[in-house]
Amino acid sequence: MASHRKPRPHVLSTVPAIGVTTAALASVSLLAQSAGAAPAPAAGPKPSIEEVQKKVDGLYRQAGTATQRYNQAEEATATQRKTVDTLLDQVAQRAAKLNESRRTLGNFAAAQYREGTLSSTATLLLADSPQSYFDQDQLMKRLGDRQQKAVTDYQAEQRAAAKKRAEAARSLEGLTETQAALKESKQSVQSKLTEARKLLSKLTTEEKARLAALEKKKEAEAKREADKLAREQAAAEKARENKEAKGSGTGSGTGSSTGTGTGSSTSSKAADALAFARAQIGKPYVWGATGPKSYDCSGLTQAAWKAAGVDLPRTTWDQVNVGTRVATKDLRPGDLVFFYDDISHVGMYIGNGMMIHAPKPGAYVREESIFYMPIYGSVRPG
Repeated sequence: MASHRKPRPHVLSTVPAIGVTTAALASVSLLAQSAGAAPAPAAGPKPSIEEVQKKVDGLYRQAGTATQRYNQAEEATATQRKTVDTLLDQVAQRAAKLNESRRTLGNFAAAQYREGTLSSTATLLLADSPQSYFDQDQLMKRLGDRQQKAVTDYQAEQRAAAKKRAEAARSLEGLTETQAALKESKQSVQSKLTEARKLLSKLTTEEKARLAALEKKKEAEAKREADKLAREQAAAEKARENKEAKGSGTGSGTGSSTGTGTGSSTSSKAADALAFARAQIGKPYVWGATGPKSYDCSGLTQAAWKAAGVDLPRTTWDQVNVGTRVATKDLRPGDLVFFYDDISHVGMYIGNGMMIHAPKPGAYVREESIFYMPIYGSVRPG
């Protein structure tokens, strides 16, 4: 591209600038050497495998929280879309009724026009502000009963149509907002997962082996805690049985709800939910998924209890508020166990301190100790 810079005056070429040029070149050379010799910003010590594990676990947890936000926004979007569709249908119905009222008024106006005069009804239809014309007592006195009813109907339909249009407009605004929240949550999940994958991809083969060893150690510790809970629950159950045996013996069906509840409606539903959950073992975790080929954590528990005839909300934040809260020591198969302070994960208790859950991206639905993650609390769906 041609330069628009003005050519230098030739007079400058006559100025002896050799010394200046040499100094300038020397300065540039020194600056270049200085820049080349300057040490690169310190990268800092390489994080330990324990630190990498903590960082990756944290990212997966953040992705789990973002997934619940995504699920929440997706549910809100679906609800809002139904509302908008319903309102738009109502707007169309109101428009049809308004047109019918307008046609009725038009018929009256046409009939009076044929009589040779411009009727009050026609004047009303042609008025810029029908409402102001409605307010005139003289018009209402001129109209017959049928005409007056037609005007009243038209006025009512006009107000109703305007109201419905306003409701639809507000709902459309709400839909836009929830769709924006959905997009933001989706981007957040993807960002956290990408960061976690990058961290793991930088590990050497030896570091990956050490990370796997740490994971196994964590799993083993969680399993020991599960075995301890299993022993405590077995001892408590045996104590209850002994107490019942020493009691009346008959009428065991009237026993309290502290037992396993065999034969009860709740126990039967829990068994159905567990059977469904077991059948999903081996299917991949996919955030936002509700089955049948893949699940996220709350999608799995929702689908399992739905198979048992119980409708649960979509997110962990809502599922934790459904049913009866139970202590960890009192857990029964089918109960939901929630994890972390932000209640971003859930699994289904199967007994012996173990659960079935959809763990995280890259993993599959599996059985695992409930002590693998910090427990927030537990719920027994009804």
